Amino acid sequence: MNRRTTSTLASAIAMGLGLALAGCSSGSGPELKVSGAFMPQPVSDMAGGFLTVTNSGDTADKLTSVTSSLSDDVQIHETKNQKMQQVKSFDIPAGGELDLERGGSHIMFMGIKKQPKQGEKVDIELHFEKADPIKVQLPVEAQTHNPTKH
Repeated sequence: MNRRTTSTLASAIAMGLGLALAGCSSGSGPELKVSGAFMPQPVSDMAGGFLTVTNSGDTADKLTSVTSSLSDDVQIHETKNQKMQQVKSFDIPAGGELDLERGGSHIMFMGIKKQPKQGEKVDIELHFEKADPIKVQLPVEAQTHNPTKH
């Protein structure tokens, strides 16, 4: 091959690769961001976690599980008729959000391994049906902490 053929071939490969990569991102899918994360300082061997997952993408997703070194048994709960119950997943609508807040849906840490104190942070990882996992730090707040939505 001469230099011109090699250059033309390299350009064609680069252009094809660029088009292939552009094609991968044409449908944005779920685009998730976490905000407002916190954990009230626990008073027993259980703890709650609260946060908001915002989906600015064009595809709905589901929060399917949460893992943490604080507990080997981290569950996701909803509160209905003033009763907590474990659920398999939470929907995160396209262009919407999932609010995990006091008195409603939340993360529940069962049998925690240590008592985190106010000012510390607890590492968790959120797992989704479609999106990649997201690592989050939950700042430990006062037991009565309850932020207001703006």
